[in-house]
Amino acid sequence: MKTIWAKSALLPTGWATDVRIDVGEDGRIARVQSGAVKSGTTADLLLPAPVNVHSHAFQRAMAGLTERRGPNLNDSFWTWRQLMFRFLDRLSPDHIEAITAFVQMEMLEAGYATNAEFHYLHHQSNGAPYDNIGEMSERVAAATSQSGIGLCLLPVHYEFGGCDARELTAGQIRFANSLDRFQTLHGAAAAALSSLPKDTTHGAAPHSLRAVGVDALRSYGTLFPTGPLHMHLAEQIPEVDEVLANWGARPVDWALDNMGLDKRWCLIHCTQMTPQETVRLAGTGAVAGLCPITESSLGDGIFDAVRWVDAGGTTAIGSDSNIRISLSEELRTLDYSQRLRDGTRAALASPEMSSGRRMFEETLRGGAQATTRNTGQIEAGKWADLLALDTDNEHMWGRSGDTALDAWIFAADDRLVTDVWSAGRHMVVNGEHVARVDIIAAYKRTIEALKDAL
Repeated sequence: MKTIWAKSALLPTGWATDVRIDVGEDGRIARVQSGAVKSGTTADLLLPAPVNVHSHAFQRAMAGLTERRGPNLNDSFWTWRQLMFRFLDRLSPDHIEAITAFVQMEMLEAGYATNAEFHYLHHQSNGAPYDNIGEMSERVAAATSQSGIGLCLLPVHYEFGGCDARELTAGQIRFANSLDRFQTLHGAAAAALSSLPKDTTHGAAPHSLRAVGVDALRSYGTLFPTGPLHMHLAEQIPEVDEVLANWGARPVDWALDNMGLDKRWCLIHCTQMTPQETVRLAGTGAVAGLCPITESSLGDGIFDAVRWVDAGGTTAIGSDSNIRISLSEELRTLDYSQRLRDGTRAALASPEMSSGRRMFEETLRGGAQATTRNTGQIEAGKWADLLALDTDNEHMWGRSGDTALDAWIFAADDRLVTDVWSAGRHMVVNGEHVARVDIIAAYKRTIEALKDAL
């Protein structure tokens, strides 16, 4: 039994002081007690640690390399994607393992306890499967063993280059699977997770409406009856136009009418929705997986979070392209985008909760739902996914409760994160991951090997 004691902690009932949390050997919270005597590992301010709901780990190695404008004056997501395709052609299984471990380390140091990996780099550079079709999934699992983060692995089904079922381009062939082969790969990915701790979960992810056939999309809930289902949806205007031209409806409307969307689904981005689509999709109980830093970087647009939350929708936060991994900055960017669009302040606050508190609570709830992970609250029976902040910092001095949470999100940054536990595994101590030196050394070797890839 491990014991953690915090001066202040956010419990399901609200803020409490002198909180003792006992964690069992199985990684679950065994008991929570307020007004307890100080003992065990101590923390200033303790929070549930959320899920990073959407990540393409390998793209972290591209960060900072795509900020120059090409010959096309209308540089966009689509030109960035061509650079990404050129880069991934060089990646080996060893590279994937090293980059993924580095990304997961950074997630933990930012305060996330779980990595939902939207994993679509499956095959060799010529498109042929590895002798073990689950090779790349095994490398993600190996990285997770080193980082100690909780994992929800989401193998991605990617079959076509557009809604007209055209063939994939050279840059996409490493993703390619027919539905039959994807089902085989999905089983191999499940096997790759067998050596990981029991908090690991596994789902499936049709990449997008343009990458998977109509019949498969309509039957996904039946084809994969258990586990979470994730999909990119309505990210870019050209995507909306393509679906409308080929299938006679905008992406969100088509998915709502044909895919049986419900609480198992996490729809990523959704930055190109009408008000009517926003309210209708919120009513399904599906999670909106938002990635505000990447959506800003790629010019995706602004998710209508105010309307979504007011309609009872559930949100979660991810780092997507991993150009920057910062939990506090994702939340701040989300809120500021609403303020800029609408000309308001404290856009996502409610009468009961500040902006930071409401966004954080939504992120906890949505991440748990989107990964079927029993987390999101400091409560007996939940996984001990915990995040400690330093309140001795000048930005937090004299702050408590919601105000302290707001100070972290809006006035400071993730350097305030002192400790993180993932299912009871104490992976960040005094602000640094316990295997930081080895993980960074392997990452640097990988970057050196890839330095001419772009």
